[in-house]
Amino acid sequence: MSIHLTILGCHSATPRVNAHPTSQYLEINNNHFLIDCGEGTQRQMRKYKVGFSKINHIFISHLHGDHFYGLVGLLSTYGILSREKDLHVYGPKGIKEVTLLQLKVSKSHAKYPIIFHELSSKESELIFEDEKVLVRTIPLNHRVYTNGYLFTEKEKPRKLNMLNISGYQEIDKADYLNIKAGKDIVLSTGEIISNSELTIDPPKAKSYAFCSDTSYKPDIIPIIENSDLLYHEATFLSDREDLARKTKHSTSIQAAQIAKDSNVKKLIIGHYSGRYKEISSFKKEAETVFKNVELAEPGKVFSVN
Repeated sequence: MSIHLTILGCHSATPRVNAHPTSQYLEINNNHFLIDCGEGTQRQMRKYKVGFSKINHIFISHLHGDHFYGLVGLLSTYGILSREKDLHVYGPKGIKEVTLLQLKVSKSHAKYPIIFHELSSKESELIFEDEKVLVRTIPLNHRVYTNGYLFTEKEKPRKLNMLNISGYQEIDKADYLNIKAGKDIVLSTGEIISNSELTIDPPKAKSYAFCSDTSYKPDIIPIIENSDLLYHEATFLSDREDLARKTKHSTSIQAAQIAKDSNVKKLIIGHYSGRYKEISSFKKEAETVFKNVELAEPGKVFSVN
């Protein structure tokens, strides 16, 4: 599978017996990322069998406690587990200072390299790239500097159309890499064989957009457009739109409108306010605007093949 998302926590504000703050584990094209790290994240990681050692990159959306208070505990645990690999932490300016101070004062065992990537731009920027995945920021509008993150697979090489290739005796195995790279083939007669005849389109690159705490912000639409999966906070139902505006959060209707206007394939909503005793109303309300809606719940897994 290309994308495998595990919800570790999806509630707002304070941890409760059955309500865990924001944290997600994302597997995309063989990369393993942790997104936000509210209190209790490492407990949830153990509960849902998330491999600690696989995570080398952690993305923090903003410096409100329900999104990063679990980070220093996790970093300390990595030290206890004798981690040696580099760990990269992406987040707002200030995350390095607050994290290192806690580790220093508590004399925690974090002897492995922690590399901080502090963010301050209000424009979308590329912050991570390897041979398989790109990660860009999604600037949001909250009470403090906040980013969402767009995770996108890199396009895979074109596939060889062996049936058509077999019709040209001059084409050798040595030509296959050039063909997969998109090059045409020139025969000894001077005839040019178009690459489109020799290859098959690769599977479409998949993408996941994570939109953390934010007020309704339609100017993110060009960034997240056509994503396969969108997580968008929906702290309130529409009857508390006034409170959403005051606290710079979104309603389920607003999250659904973003999904609809962005032409995403599936919307996941979460970050529910503790004032709601049940969450089914969030789905029902969002579905009046956008049909393919799922509720985030701890332990729930979403996959895109």
